[in-house]
Amino acid sequence: MLFREFSQSLEKLERTPSRLEMMYQLADLFGALNEKEMAKASYLMQGTLVPLYFSLEFQLSVKMVIKALARVNSGAKKLEAQVVVTNLFETVEPEYKDLHLDEEIKIITRRYKKNGDIGNITEEIISEYFKVVKLTKNLSIEEVYQELSDIALDSGNGSQERKVEKLSKLLMNLDEVSAKFVSRIVIGKLRLGFSAMTILDALSWSVVGSKAHRNLLENAYQKRADVGELAKSYIKTARELDKNDSNFLKILAKRFEDEYSVKVGIPVIPALCQRLNSSEEIIEKMGRVIVEPKYDGLRIQIHYSKDGLKILENVDSANNIKAFTRSLEDVTHMFPELKIVATSLNCENCILDAEAIGYQKESGNLLPFQETITRKRKHLVAEQSKKVPIRFYVFDCLYLNDKSLLEVKLHDRKELLRSIFLDNETISYTKSIETADPKMLRDFHGKQLGSGLEGAVMKQINSHYKSGRKGWQWVKIKEEEGTSGKLKDTLDLVVMGYYAGKGKRSQFGVGAFLVGVLNDKQELKTIAKIGTGLTDKQFVELKNRVDLLETDHKPENYEVEKSLFPDVWVSPELVVEIAADEITKSPSHTAGVALRFPRLIRFRDDKNWIDATTIEELENF
Repeated sequence: MLFREFSQSLEKLERTPSRLEMMYQLADLFGALNEKEMAKASYLMQGTLVPLYFSLEFQLSVKMVIKALARVNSGAKKLEAQVVVTNLFETVEPEYKDLHLDEEIKIITRRYKKNGDIGNITEEIISEYFKVVKLTKNLSIEEVYQELSDIALDSGNGSQERKVEKLSKLLMNLDEVSAKFVSRIVIGKLRLGFSAMTILDALSWSVVGSKAHRNLLENAYQKRADVGELAKSYIKTARELDKNDSNFLKILAKRFEDEYSVKVGIPVIPALCQRLNSSEEIIEKMGRVIVEPKYDGLRIQIHYSKDGLKILENVDSANNIKAFTRSLEDVTHMFPELKIVATSLNCENCILDAEAIGYQKESGNLLPFQETITRKRKHLVAEQSKKVPIRFYVFDCLYLNDKSLLEVKLHDRKELLRSIFLDNETISYTKSIETADPKMLRDFHGKQLGSGLEGAVMKQINSHYKSGRKGWQWVKIKEEEGTSGKLKDTLDLVVMGYYAGKGKRSQFGVGAFLVGVLNDKQELKTIAKIGTGLTDKQFVELKNRVDLLETDHKPENYEVEKSLFPDVWVSPELVVEIAADEITKSPSHTAGVALRFPRLIRFRDDKNWIDATTIEELENF
């Protein structure tokens, strides 16, 4: 497929407010792609070149894109000046002012500040460029993908200048619509308004003409969270089968399940906890449980292979061990300690579920989340690893020696886990008890709270590993803490937009922000407008974060009363932990309830927006 045609499809998607209509358009797009394009196109339509778990960034800012556009603009004016126009009376040479590149940058910067979308500015400039020059190339998806890969992979001395040069040349070989989307992709602001789940719906619709395979595809994605490889495998398998066969759906499902499963190096969507209020309710609902401490750390999935990790086609990892957060972010760089973990593991390969938490070397005491998360600062990792050493508390094994354990009962997974390593200062088994006694459970929970942890996590002893919050397989209870308000627990909410500040807050550029909870359709409904309880430092950090997430229109999955429309909408990516005194009924908020005295506790960089608190969970607060 030509990249021009692909970009036209993206533009149509951008103008489509209905998520259902988006799904139909995506289904048509998948139907038109060939096997070689399938994975690459899937990544590009998410605004990246690789799966979300793979760390590959363009390292291009808006300023650098403007610099590339300045080169395009300057080149166009020079070409225009060379054109000689002859009329009946005289030969006229167009006036040309040879602007210095810095002046071109200033002009384009002013245009960008007025418009606010580098994609729109790129479209305008490329359109102007082709009034002077004729487009001679018609690049394919694969050709543009390769050009973008060359830009992203360029590193070392002088790489920024080379990236700008390569980008300017690429833009001059694209039509204006294609150039618009390329410029958005390289700065990470494509944001077409659909999630990976919409893509799964579209894949099912593309092949079977309905959402009949949505659960099949979602289960597959949870086992191996790579939407590109999933799309490629599913459609390839379907095209190899006879659609006229009365058993087509069953045969396709079976073959796809056999071929697309857990793979070391690609994260499994993690299992999450439901909430219940008492030990009696837990035992009544779950029966015999394994009870573990609820650490205040960073949820980490460790992938190890003795022979090295094969991550992507033609890309071998230099490491034999990697770590991912619950939101699928590759955070291997955060943990130099993983080298010690690798030498501690006694297996060919494995996937471990763990909690990474900082501790004091002298006392051995565990540290709060805020100190553990300081490892996120990429350039201070070595220094921070000395100040805040990390211990990995491992509590589950999802894969061992080339075999998936997702369908193995928890008790048996624990037994297998015990054979993989010996406790040491860096990696340790999470302590646990087994019980069906509410009092024993309550005592264990109280003991964890007393030692400074967040309480306990209860897991049904015979449960399989299920991604997300499904059934009553994992449950947590957290009692009131000094900073958590009167609710039994804090809420993880999604920032939907913000309001301009007034008075003192005008210096921050934000005076309040709107947050929402999820329903079962992954729609966000408002529950609070928060403008108090933030420090000056938090206001500054909030503004820095929302600036990166601004969007021109209300995202399709937002349900907001007009009276609460924010001054600026942001895409659903920023999760915040909020404490409140109580939940009350509300006619203004679309969740039907509101938070009384809500206040920001912290930014949850370790959580994806789809992991936010749900309306259903509010009943347990």
